[in-house]
Amino acid sequence: MAQLSASANGLAAASTNGSAVINGAVVLATCNRFEVYADVENVEEATEQLVNELAANTELSADFLTRRLTALEGEPVINHLFSVGAGLDSAVVGEREIAGQVRRALTQAQQEKTTTSNLTRLFQNATRAAKDVGSRTQLGSQGKSVVSVALDLAEELMNENRSWEDQDIVLFGTGSYAGATIALLKERGVKRISVYSHSGRAADFTDKRGGFPLSNEQLPQALRESDVIIGCSGGGNRLDSAALTELRVKGHSLIAIDMALTNDFDPALAQLDGVDLITLESVRMAAPTEQALAVHDATRIVTQAAREFSVSQREREADHAIVALRAHTKTVLDSEVAKVRAQHGCTAAAEEVELAMRRMMRQLLHVPTMRARELAAQGRTDEYVAALETLYGLDLSEPLGNTAPLSTTAPQSPAAEDVSCPAVPVAQSA
Repeated sequence: MAQLSASANGLAAASTNGSAVINGAVVLATCNRFEVYADVENVEEATEQLVNELAANTELSADFLTRRLTALEGEPVINHLFSVGAGLDSAVVGEREIAGQVRRALTQAQQEKTTTSNLTRLFQNATRAAKDVGSRTQLGSQGKSVVSVALDLAEELMNENRSWEDQDIVLFGTGSYAGATIALLKERGVKRISVYSHSGRAADFTDKRGGFPLSNEQLPQALRESDVIIGCSGGGNRLDSAALTELRVKGHSLIAIDMALTNDFDPALAQLDGVDLITLESVRMAAPTEQALAVHDATRIVTQAAREFSVSQREREADHAIVALRAHTKTVLDSEVAKVRAQHGCTAAAEEVELAMRRMMRQLLHVPTMRARELAAQGRTDEYVAALETLYGLDLSEPLGNTAPLSTTAPQSPAAEDVSCPAVPVAQSA
């Protein structure tokens, strides 16, 4: 997971640049989730290309990635992203951070010019559904998140005589979860927050969000004095329990909060005297359970939104056929109008005939147009196309925009994809 996340930067651009099968891609990568949503011409070829691109940027082989990643295409991708955006696929159901991450993933793809109209609509509608969940259900008002639940657990473990204001915090990571964490720590009154980044981005991060950046040389002393350490990087660099034991002062208790799916901290920390380890599994177990009704309402909203979007995408598949039918009838009509004008000139009679013929064509096209959208919504566009080709002799061999979206994801979680163009989402975990 860490190696996949590390390859996120530039993956969409590298995959779409000059590709004949991948029209666009949006990468959703966090410390505990990695997904690629792609708009593709051929699902199998696009999946192979994405896997090869990932392999080229990681130390993982293409065969290993093929076995470990999950590919989705079609409506399951829509349902998945809508659920992800609303926080229904998170350790803490209804968490707030993921909605912002979905928005930022699309924004980044737009800035890098790697998205397509299909992918943009998909992400925008997923964001809209998440907003509806927040405004129309109690899930949004409860305001719980993975980070807030973890901090609640840490507070229960603290010495009764010490509050958050008294804690020395060391935060690992500078991503979105780290940003959400530092904001919540400040809300709780924490004054001393040090930030360490293996990639060297701590100074820039603290300039914008506050806290003190740690260098490699300063990290050991900060760990020695810390009361709480929080891992949000998911970068694959793990704090070793033996190394921590050498640094720590005997009798100085420590709370370690590991929010990274791949573990920023050695799980063996839990065995050390005076150390309490909180993990994503701890958060999952402690997440509020009294929100069953809110989850039900949120699921209903998300399911309905995904269904409506899916129908609208299928209806778009008929656009090409509708345009072809209208163009054909317009050509026939213009030809007949030209004959009328050649015979009668620009007379009132000719004008009357032309107006009558155009009204008639609009009426004749109304039902075929409505039927096209109805059949497309039912997934029967091919039947409509076949009928037009048979009745009018039209050549509708051009793609109807029904490229299938596809998604590949890490084993722990579902996958993603685009909608009516083959899309290739690549990996996720929540």
